[in-house]
Amino acid sequence: MPALIEVVTVIDAAPATVFDLELDVDVHAASLAGSRETASSRRRQLTLGDEVTFRARHFGLIWRMTSRISAYERPSRFVDEQTRGPFRAMRHEHLFEARGDGSTRMTDRLTITAPFGPLGAVVTRYVLAPYLERLLRKRGDYVKRAAETGRRVR
Repeated sequence: MPALIEVVTVIDAAPATVFDLELDVDVHAASLAGSRETASSRRRQLTLGDEVTFRARHFGLIWRMTSRISAYERPSRFVDEQTRGPFRAMRHEHLFEARGDGSTRMTDRLTITAPFGPLGAVVTRYVLAPYLERLLRKRGDYVKRAAETGRRVR
């Protein structure tokens, strides 16, 4: 059974700025430095069809996941989907909506399906989904600070 996680972050910057930060592999890695996240791809700024492989420590284990940018509509939306990794399926939709005050409403919509049938569904609901929601909030906060200050933050 798939789990849907949705996180909204309001950022005082234009949608194009936030969109570009979200597709920057260096920003991604820096935003989750606590889990020793690395992101490797052929280029720093991802676009349609690009793949990126993430490596990080979660739950005391090293995890690897490769995702491909499957939809790209700058500056309003992009989607990345797992091509190899720990989930049966993972789809992450990123939405960027301009607000009347010049800010951006960034919505992360993550859908995951874990392996291992009913046991995986229980683990997803009570362990993975809350954990991934915290990671998305942390990442959103990092992108917010980077966009609003015009520089990467630590």
